[in-house]
Amino acid sequence: MGPMLLGLVIAVSLTLASCDGSNDDGDRKLALNRSLNGEPESLDPHKFSSTQAGDVLRDLGEGLVGYSADGELIGGAAASWTVSPDGRTYVFHIRPNARWSNGDQVTANDFVFAFRRLVTPSTAAPYAEFLSAVENTKAIVRGELSPDQLGVSAVDASTLVIRLISPTPYFVQLLTHPSTYPIHQESIRTNADNFFRPGNFITNGAYKLDDWIVGSELALSRNIFYWDNDGTKIDTVNHFILDEATEINRYRAGELDITGNVISGMFSTMREERPDELHVSAFLAVYYYGFNLGKSPFAGNPNLRRALSMAIDRNALVKHVTRRGEKPAYGWVPSGIDNYSAQQFDYSNLASPEREAESRRLYREAGYGPSNPLRFELRYNTSDVQQRIALAIQSMWREVLGVEVLLVNEEFKVLVSNIQAGEITQVFRLSWTGDYNDAYTFLQLFESENPSNLTSYSSSVVDALLGNAAKEVDPNKRRSLLEEAERVALADHPVIPIYFYVSKHLVSDRVVGWKDNVLDFHYTKHLSLLVGGTEQ
Repeated sequence: MGPMLLGLVIAVSLTLASCDGSNDDGDRKLALNRSLNGEPESLDPHKFSSTQAGDVLRDLGEGLVGYSADGELIGGAAASWTVSPDGRTYVFHIRPNARWSNGDQVTANDFVFAFRRLVTPSTAAPYAEFLSAVENTKAIVRGELSPDQLGVSAVDASTLVIRLISPTPYFVQLLTHPSTYPIHQESIRTNADNFFRPGNFITNGAYKLDDWIVGSELALSRNIFYWDNDGTKIDTVNHFILDEATEINRYRAGELDITGNVISGMFSTMREERPDELHVSAFLAVYYYGFNLGKSPFAGNPNLRRALSMAIDRNALVKHVTRRGEKPAYGWVPSGIDNYSAQQFDYSNLASPEREAESRRLYREAGYGPSNPLRFELRYNTSDVQQRIALAIQSMWREVLGVEVLLVNEEFKVLVSNIQAGEITQVFRLSWTGDYNDAYTFLQLFESENPSNLTSYSSSVVDALLGNAAKEVDPNKRRSLLEEAERVALADHPVIPIYFYVSKHLVSDRVVGWKDNVLDFHYTKHLSLLVGGTEQ
């Protein structure tokens, strides 16, 4: 879609967002305009992996539990739940008034169906092992057991039982994730290929999908059958797909209510121009470069990977390139995780000259030098900020080591597809956002068989530590196992963590109900709008 047509789409939405227009029945419609910094790759809760898709899915669907505006765990499709004394059996009670967007009742069987589909090998879900604490999940994912042997069952339409292999302190938090949302069984069985498209997607959240213009926007409207429809204020929400530069211009023009980010080049300006609308907050997310460990030159060469990591001046990057309060990442798990001490590389406190000297020594030991420079491709998604970071790191690698790096930018969906294929990608840019407040949500990327492990990293030591942590009841012993797993993985350098994020949004002063939280989840159903100085 060209720029002129995109402007027309936004202008039409503004007519709704002004709240002065009316529908045919004379009822005022409240519309919220939000920005996504990338196209969702899928709205199938078992096919998505991006933050952008997750943001939209949290408007469309609802799990057994969810989060309040300030990040507190609350009931979702389940009104309540109980846990057995041994911590292994959970019983959830589905709300009697939980309804799909076509009016059908949401049942315990809908969750059983969805959970089984999630772990079915043919589904190839990125989050297939998200329910690894549930009985038989891992064996089913490996194809050793059938999905109907998963430890979930429906006692009746409103009672769901989940059986775990061992007590899991963060288990309820997992059930907020979109991959655990229910699926309308009859509809997907009759229209599997097109079910997650406008007009076909039966949802159980506060909104339903009206339109999806690829490259432009996703238009959502209120699900009138949602159990808390009376508490939902916004009638329609438009998720516009905009790059970080364009969204600032749209926001300043009054065409957006919430930005997905704040571009570094405009951050200082916005802090001075609109300090009350700029929201910057601690956020559980890490920006990193990953290695394809399935192919040379990085397979079986941890010292080469270490050399490249040590050559990066992270402090200079956050000070001069990103410039929005990010913290240099010399470890993988961000600080602020409950019951966890973040680990760091053993060179995190070295001064730059010492760090660079050691980097050059390791580079030479790996067989590279001025007459035989390392050459590889660095792939990243098309974005101004990604390119500036890539150019800065390319320069550091060249100046410190003499490495020759070819930069390749791709659309996000293409980048993810190439990373997953593992054929042409050598080094890639990605980020990881915590799905819940526990160290395992980050450390799972180092498990050999975890679908989120995109580097092909494999360590029997890390696998054993994480496996033992999953069975450990004592929270302090579990913490020690997780911290040791991070230390072992950091020593192997399967990834180069670069910085820890802070969430950065511009939120219009007409938006009511926004609250910063460490997971950076902001459901539209928690928001309302000021119209003429009055909350609607």
